[in-house]
Amino acid sequence: MRYIIIGAGAVGGTVGGRLAQGGHEVVLVARGAHHEALREGGLRLRVPEGELTYRLPVVDGPERLGELRADDVLILAVKTQDSTAALEAWGPVPVEGGGTAAERLPLLCAQNGVEGPRLALRRFRHVYGVCVWLPSTFVEPGVVSAAGAPLTGILHLGRHPHGADDRLRRIAADLEKCHFEAPVAEDVARWQYAKLLGNLGNALEAVGGPVDSEAGRALYARVRAEGEAVLRAAGIPYASEDEQRAARGDKVTLVPLDGAPRGGGSSWQSLTRGTGTIEADYLNGEIVLLGRLHGVPTPLNELLQRLANQFARERRTAGSMSLAELTRLADEAEAGIVKVS
Repeated sequence: MRYIIIGAGAVGGTVGGRLAQGGHEVVLVARGAHHEALREGGLRLRVPEGELTYRLPVVDGPERLGELRADDVLILAVKTQDSTAALEAWGPVPVEGGGTAAERLPLLCAQNGVEGPRLALRRFRHVYGVCVWLPSTFVEPGVVSAAGAPLTGILHLGRHPHGADDRLRRIAADLEKCHFEAPVAEDVARWQYAKLLGNLGNALEAVGGPVDSEAGRALYARVRAEGEAVLRAAGIPYASEDEQRAARGDKVTLVPLDGAPRGGGSSWQSLTRGTGTIEADYLNGEIVLLGRLHGVPTPLNELLQRLANQFARERRTAGSMSLAELTRLADEAEAGIVKVS
């Protein structure tokens, strides 16, 4: 199988680089300065064993590849807010032997949140969800860092909305030979919703900095409690924290990388790169949406969604709001006084 990584950033670049290291055929898809850096200098993958460079085919869209192969696997690793454009571009591409990518090829959504597979299923017939547990960083064009050891990451895989098949098991087997654990789960959505609860802290970190103080952890706990209340009201099951800890164990432990400090998660990285967009609408915003549908107030997630979007739109510095100010705004939001300056 040939793997086409649509969005070769932190997650996509790491998966693509590890697959290439394992001898698999990989094509990277990227835009702008990252595309140019990958094309000119190759993918520089910084991992615990050192910096590895892979000179792989790089394109900025499907037109550069022409007809796709029948054994191609598409891995969608763009941020959710960029999914629709990517799906519209790749869905109609013809596949050798007839049909289109949307009709014939498997599409794995390696993204945060739960909206990506739903968007994909509107256009693609064979959609698979991926619960991404893969600490990685992309803030410099051409360079991706992944500090996990002994495994680079854990990727729960499952057909969306449920089930599995032999093709997915072959993909999982490839990943498991390339520094990943890739359990095939009939109920992958349970893992994705559990990860969603963890990702509710992404906007908190992006706006207010690291969530490693007692005050930061307390605020995150309040944000997560809203999310849990919403999922209960909606009747949506999710893997418990104990179940997640048991599955992960000490398989992915962060180790220091020379020249590659990990400053923050995916939302923090978006602000650091100054992309102008952020994924909060599909993380905190998912909780806000479900809360409105099921009559559960979500003032804290609504606040973080709004602040994260404001920071991205105005290209404000990641972590530049004090935790004290953010906590004050959260207190006011819970009291029904929402003030965002």
